[in-house]
Amino acid sequence: MTQTTAGRPTSEPAQRKQRAQIGARTLRTDRWWLAPAITFAALASFLAYGLWAVFDKSYFVEPYIAPFSSPCLATSCPEGARLFGLAPFGDWWALPPGILILGFPAGFRFTCYYYRKGYYRAFWLSPPACAVAEPHKKYTGETRLPLILQNIHRYFFYIAVVFAVILTWDAVLALRDEHGEWGHFGLGTAILFINAALIWAYTLSCHSCRHITAGRLNHFSKHPLRYKMWTFVSKLNRRHMLLAWLSMYSIMIADLYVRLVAKGIINFPLA
Repeated sequence: MTQTTAGRPTSEPAQRKQRAQIGARTLRTDRWWLAPAITFAALASFLAYGLWAVFDKSYFVEPYIAPFSSPCLATSCPEGARLFGLAPFGDWWALPPGILILGFPAGFRFTCYYYRKGYYRAFWLSPPACAVAEPHKKYTGETRLPLILQNIHRYFFYIAVVFAVILTWDAVLALRDEHGEWGHFGLGTAILFINAALIWAYTLSCHSCRHITAGRLNHFSKHPLRYKMWTFVSKLNRRHMLLAWLSMYSIMIADLYVRLVAKGIINFPLA
């Protein structure tokens, strides 16, 4: 089909080429750069804190263990900090305990569908915002290395569930006092329980979890229980972005709180 320009017919290919020629980077007049800038600052602060926390040695004080160092699996861990008293990595592991385990929850968040959107725009400017041209000349999506590895997100989900269980167990153990007696409930206990709840909400709101519950079913009527599970997860999934941010900051706050108590900056009897 052809259209006319100044009385002369114009072919479709020529028309498409003409329409794509926009000199400005974008025609948007709003502050489109603000959202990616805030996302960049927020994610960068979390990464900076995580790097510091990995090498900080004040991660345990009865009955609290910092989430960034849990589970503690080396003999270098304090005895009360070891998961079920186990130390499968023995004496040979000399690096900070957090390095053993942080890659797994970090991998779950790094490959998360929402976080991809966030750091693709904020760090890689691919694209920085809707209707804004990106600076890259070529786009291959997630079809080549390294981004093709994003497809392992569904496997990180299973590992994330394990870590959610561990953080919940840490919150339960925080119901003890420094002498091992049950019945303690300090501010730190509340913080750890809130963090565990938000971690569960974020994990279960994951798109992979939604697919696992009933994403491959053709007839919901034949699987009423899985349909109810899918409905519940779908409601959480609508808040996945919010839960991603809340859980990210809750685990950072919980981790920092425990470290401040361990350093004596926060008075333990009031903790």
